[in-house]
Amino acid sequence: MNGTILPIFLVLFSAQIPEADEGHTEAQGIDLEGPYLGQTPPGSTPQSFAPGIVNTEDWGDGGHFSLDMTEFYIFRWRPNNGKRETQAITYRKMNNQWRKIANPREQIPFFAPDGKRLYYKDQYQERTASGWSELKSLGPAFEEIRMMSLAASKSGTLVLDEIGNNGDGLLRYSRIIDGKRELPKPFGPAINSGRWNGHPYIAPDDSYIMWSGEQAGTYGKNDLYISFQKEDGSWGKAINMGDKINTDAEEGAPRVTPDGKYIMFGRSFYPKPPHNDLYWVSAQVIEELRPQK
Repeated sequence: MNGTILPIFLVLFSAQIPEADEGHTEAQGIDLEGPYLGQTPPGSTPQSFAPGIVNTEDWGDGGHFSLDMTEFYIFRWRPNNGKRETQAITYRKMNNQWRKIANPREQIPFFAPDGKRLYYKDQYQERTASGWSELKSLGPAFEEIRMMSLAASKSGTLVLDEIGNNGDGLLRYSRIIDGKRELPKPFGPAINSGRWNGHPYIAPDDSYIMWSGEQAGTYGKNDLYISFQKEDGSWGKAINMGDKINTDAEEGAPRVTPDGKYIMFGRSFYPKPPHNDLYWVSAQVIEELRPQK
C-alpha cells in the first residue's frame, strides 16, 4: 500500500456527526434538484461524482450519503505549508433542492443499516428516544487494533481493518453469537491474501464484502475486491472487480449507497502532491461478479 492512502481515507470513518442539525449554520441555496445532488447516475463505467461540487482540483475529496439519502457529507484535505489542511461540508436535501450547510465536524461515522447505531471505529452510539447516547467502546479487543475503518451489516456483523507497522494490513470480522459479540478475528486466506487489505464494506444482508487491497495481479497500486458468502457461511476467494473499476491509479474505500444502486469509492492519483477524487458506478457490477448457484 502506498503510504499516502492511510491519512487520505482514515478520516472518513472516525468521528462524530450524530445529529443533522447540530453545529450547522443557515443553509445556502444551490441550483441542484433531484436525487444524488442532481447528478446523472452512471452506468457500468465509473464517473467522477459531482465535479466542481464534491470533486475539486485543489483538494482531495471524499464523502457519502446519510442513511435516508437526504444529506451528503464531504471531507476534503490538502497539504498546506507542510501541514494537513482539512475541510468538512454537508449538503442537505430540502424540498427536492440540495443546500450547502456549514459543518464544523471533520469526520463521519458509519451508519448501521438499521439506523440504530453510529460507528466510529472502536466506538459507537445508540439511538435513544431523545437522540443519541454517549460514545461507548466496542471493548478492549477493538481498542487494541490499529484501525482505519469499520462497517456493519443488519445482523450486527462488523468488518474492520488492521494496519501493521510496516504498512501491511488485514481484514477482521466480528459477529453476534447467542446475543454476545465475539472477539474480532481475521478472515481466512481467501480474503487476506497479498500485502495489504483495508477499508472493508459489508452488504446489509451479509452476502458480500468489498474492500481495497494490494494482491497479486492488481491493475495499480491497489484495487477493489469483492468476496461472496457461501451457503455454509464461509467466504469465497477474493475477486478483483475488474478493469472497468480498477485502473493504474489507487482505488479504495468502497461502499454502496443506502438505496443499493451505486458503488462509491475513492480514486487516488499520484502527481505531487497526491490527489483523490470520489467516483461512482452502477452496483450492477456486483451481480455480474456474483457466482452462479
